[in-house]
Amino acid sequence: MAEAPLYGRVEEVLASEIARGDYQPGDRLPSEDELLARFDVSRITVRRAVQNLIQRGVLEIRRGLGTFVLAPKVSQDLTKLTGFVEDTDTHGRKASARVVSQGVVAASVRVAQHLGISKGTRVMRIERVRLADSVPMSFDETYLPLEIGREVVRNDLRVKPIFTLLEEKYGIPLTEAEYSLEAAAASAHVANALNISEGTPIFRIERTSYTTAGKPIDYEVLSYRGDLIRFVTRLARHSKLDASQPKAPSPLRKRKR
Repeated sequence: MAEAPLYGRVEEVLASEIARGDYQPGDRLPSEDELLARFDVSRITVRRAVQNLIQRGVLEIRRGLGTFVLAPKVSQDLTKLTGFVEDTDTHGRKASARVVSQGVVAASVRVAQHLGISKGTRVMRIERVRLADSVPMSFDETYLPLEIGREVVRNDLRVKPIFTLLEEKYGIPLTEAEYSLEAAAASAHVANALNISEGTPIFRIERTSYTTAGKPIDYEVLSYRGDLIRFVTRLARHSKLDASQPKAPSPLRKRKR
């Protein structure tokens, strides 16, 4: 068997050290010069090894700061309606939030459509950065009907999830949600909030959550870092044969004579 290239060996040594906890999520990787001295290889070898780990989602470069270890990706199950805190708790991560802005705005056409109101109706808009173990994971833009929105913003949204407030404090059960997910490039506003470069690939989700009687109660535009999250679902296939073939008569049904 051919021997692994030098950059591959450097890559796997670093990956193994990260996996066993020598470097924790959020730790800064030694500088390029330090890695050169340690492994006694060329600069291009170190750079390729580091770049491969970045592509694997193990490391990230932070502008002007260096190369840092990333936490494992958070998986979100798209077969049930959960919030960010519930998803991060499942992975043993500590969730927190930073409120960027909150205030009353006039509903755009899109917001109005999702909340079932007229364009221009006043709604509450809340912008937050959601973090797992202090690492920015998503930028959330939330729109709520004005009456309940005014109540929600009275709470400390750095520690109180909106889903929890709606259900446990204000008695508004969340029954289902509609998701629309697409790949997108981070705008300057989103990139600044998530500490990534403008144009970085993100998952952009529009989520409308409903309460009883199919009433929309919460519309969100969620921008997730593509390198830190994955979405998981399970799909059932409905065979064309099942739909086209006539059903066999029940053996218990009496035949006509």
